[in-house]
Amino acid sequence: MDIFTTENGAVRGFRASADVVAVLGIPYAAPPFGAHRFREPLPPAAWTGVRDGTRFGPVAPQSAELPGAPVWSPGDEDILTVNIWTPAPASASALDGGRRLPVLVWIHGGAYTFGSSAQPDFDGTALARAGLVVVTLNYRLGFEGFGHVPAGGATPYPDNRGLLDQVAALRWVRDNIAAFGGDPGNVTIAGQSSGAASAACLMVMERARGLFHRAVLHSPASPCYLPETAAATTREVAAAAGCPATPEGLTSSTPEALVAASDRVVDRYRRDPASGSRHYDPSLYAPVLDGDVLPTDPLTGIAEGLTAHVDLLVCHTTEEYWLLDAVGSSAKVTTAGQLDRFAADFTLPGELVAGYRAAMPDAPVLDVYLALYGDLLFGEFGNRLAELHARAGGRAFLSRFDRRRTGPDGVVRAWHCADIPFAFGNLDDERLAFLIGGAPTAPDRELADRMVRAWADFAATGDPGWPTVGDGSPAPGSAVPARVWRTEEKVSGDGPASGDRPAVPRALWAEVGLPLLHP
Repeated sequence: MDIFTTENGAVRGFRASADVVAVLGIPYAAPPFGAHRFREPLPPAAWTGVRDGTRFGPVAPQSAELPGAPVWSPGDEDILTVNIWTPAPASASALDGGRRLPVLVWIHGGAYTFGSSAQPDFDGTALARAGLVVVTLNYRLGFEGFGHVPAGGATPYPDNRGLLDQVAALRWVRDNIAAFGGDPGNVTIAGQSSGAASAACLMVMERARGLFHRAVLHSPASPCYLPETAAATTREVAAAAGCPATPEGLTSSTPEALVAASDRVVDRYRRDPASGSRHYDPSLYAPVLDGDVLPTDPLTGIAEGLTAHVDLLVCHTTEEYWLLDAVGSSAKVTTAGQLDRFAADFTLPGELVAGYRAAMPDAPVLDVYLALYGDLLFGEFGNRLAELHARAGGRAFLSRFDRRRTGPDGVVRAWHCADIPFAFGNLDDERLAFLIGGAPTAPDRELADRMVRAWADFAATGDPGWPTVGDGSPAPGSAVPARVWRTEEKVSGDGPASGDRPAVPRALWAEVGLPLLHP
């Protein structure tokens, strides 16, 4: 029987396939509500008997309803759980001679506000079949996880509670993963978007040191917040919730009230073009540079060599922000005046915008804006993470996801999130058809096999199969080795394929600072 014993009790899983066992919804920390609300995570309570591990645990408080994933309901409190996929015992023995297997711990994205480990693209079966023990986790989101609670009373309310949850999950992995066939001495953290940015933060956090050995960052998002920015956000959310911005006022406001209040604040920014940089894709929450949990931002910490002991693999898609436009998250910028205002709101130099216009002479203004915004928040940030890591003495690898194909509605873009079903090997779930543009083709399956193999090899050995970023590369703007993920449908040659985004020289970013700290 597929029963595993953790430090807190036994849990029963199920066969996700003939050769992989899944165990879902295992608590790694106590429910963070009641007297524990806004506090550091506490160890989970022990249980007797055998716990059922055939269903995902509840998701963190949020208003999002994502395809194929559970929705949050008020009263759902046991939200700090992990899920595990591990090769069945006979398969594990055949894969690695009976030795413990490399572990990959996945941190989901969602702008620190929504999402969960139960999304269908994060099923770990294919990666387990490739020789990994896969762990996915839920953590506190929105105000519960990243809202600033002012100091007051004898017990402090720490910032970055979502990051502290992730550290607690990694400690649980260290203490329990051997029971599932995993090697606690060979752990890779991985994430996408805000999950990747969380992983970058973990790399520079003393609390997380020694809990992992490698990091995979897909589309890491750049901003961290200064304490004063986080405090100002708290005042806005508290006002929208009708409560004082005090520990007493915030703890008396229910999780659902703070979720609704946050949504109202986001809506105000979205409706007000004069509200500055938050207007374009409002995101209220991010890691806070509190000097304690998060002592420095990832770029600075990596440049100082704090992470040189961690192998790093960074990937971004070539058309990140086209997804945010397609789902209506991003503001429409369709005129030259709006584009200039966007640049001013983010304090971008005029020559950068002019360079994008010159590189994309036939593109509509909207496409220029989406290309610029995507590179600002994702592409350039990821490139710099890898280059600075290499310069500081670490091993770094770069890749780009550039898979497109022609679908019934035109060209399917290489946009934000499209790479994840390929990297997890999950192409056949109909709920992911929007991300990848319909049913997978044979070249799609071959691409997924290559990406799964790269993740598995990197987690096992630190080598995904292509050259490292050179430690002498000037940054930014230099050409560095990068694996470009494409299918055979990608047209090669001197010119771009139909529907390709024109190439923009990275040299345009050479003197441009990134918005690490939200204005």
